Amino acid sequence: MCIGIPGKVLSVGDDIHQMAEVEVCGVKRGVNIMLVCEGDPAALVGQWVLVHVGFAMSIIDEAEARETLIALEQIGGLEPVQAG
Repeated sequence: MCIGIPGKVLSVGDDIHQMAEVEVCGVKRGVNIMLVCEGDPAALVGQWVLVHVGFAMSIIDEAEARETLIALEQIGGLEPVQAG
């Protein structure tokens, strides 16, 4: 079983071959968006994605992202989630 951690896309490059900057649990990191980008990478800015081993695996909505973060916090996998 693999666990994806929700992250919010902050910025992207000019094409899918460049890493996007994604905030995951308060930490900004480079993430590959090739698996979720179907058009202009700029359309992903502000979107939530599930991140696993440096790859965005799927796009999710904010409610699902928050629910996943809370569930991971409850099982001890994350520090407490900040509101906002």
